[in-house]
Amino acid sequence: MHLPGFVDLQVNGHLGCDFSSPSMSAEQLRAVCDKLLAAGTAAFLPTMITAPMTVYERNLPILAKAIDSKLFRGRLLGIHLEGPFLTPKPGPIGAHRPEHTLAPEVDVLGRLVDLAGGFVRMLTLSPELPGAEKLIAWAVGRGICVSCGHTMATADDLARATDAGATAFTHLGNGLGQVVPRHANPIWAALAEDRLAATIITDGHHLPPPVIKSFLRAKGVERTIVISDAAPLAGMAPGRYRALGNEVVLEPDGKLHNPSKNCLVGSSSTMLQCMTHLASLDILSAAELRAVGLDNPLRLLGLSPTDLRPAGSVQYDPASLRFKKSVPARRDNPQSAID
Repeated sequence: MHLPGFVDLQVNGHLGCDFSSPSMSAEQLRAVCDKLLAAGTAAFLPTMITAPMTVYERNLPILAKAIDSKLFRGRLLGIHLEGPFLTPKPGPIGAHRPEHTLAPEVDVLGRLVDLAGGFVRMLTLSPELPGAEKLIAWAVGRGICVSCGHTMATADDLARATDAGATAFTHLGNGLGQVVPRHANPIWAALAEDRLAATIITDGHHLPPPVIKSFLRAKGVERTIVISDAAPLAGMAPGRYRALGNEVVLEPDGKLHNPSKNCLVGSSSTMLQCMTHLASLDILSAAELRAVGLDNPLRLLGLSPTDLRPAGSVQYDPASLRFKKSVPARRDNPQSAID
């Protein structure tokens, strides 16, 4: 099975480039996107996590210019804002900085959308926050896919959010406290809400295999989407770093975590690695793997594979249960800048 690559709805950075850092440059962004798009990712959403408004004011226009360039058209599909409308409670906030979270307000999101040149395609928020439903409806009315996440939402919270237009749940099973109520918790609520697709991180660290299998059985392949949630340290050597406002450790096995918070800080994997891990579990057929890694994320954004301009392709080997790059990356104009 040959594919144009995978579509990743959540990439926070790569090889030291942090899309939420006040030091990100257009040149650094272009170089990192080239490398990531050559690594089996046909297209992705560069993702900004909760940040000070000054960082949004600086970085969103840089991301927008790249998305609108000839070089990355059909490859960078828009911007994913994971925050700032998240609950500041410990546990659900994860690696995000609670002091930078904001209450859901249309004026604030409107400002962010304007800074992004209208290229915001996905928004993750905590649906239990006052004002969330109004914000969801406003965002959906402007073509933004709204996903619930970093939350301790109840089933009623999720029902109200989906009534308002939310269509997804961000990295199900992660972005919540280490200890949650046995039954009244957002995992069960999200699994039971048939109107919500679930994104899951299959890097081998965020979710154990029995959990992945259970999620797939409950949501169905048609409502499951694999993401990498790649952190800026993805592709880096093991060691201690500072990333996304956290003091983190990248272990030799790829686990990326903040020991003081006892939480993961995104993943160190690409979509190719996440899909290979999922394939190795031998849960899904080749067609189902294609659905969760390519077709479903595109459909959530209202797109199809014909909307992509991939840099290469990947091939699935059922004998080894692995994906591998089958065509080297190609740039239409190696000398072109982001124009």
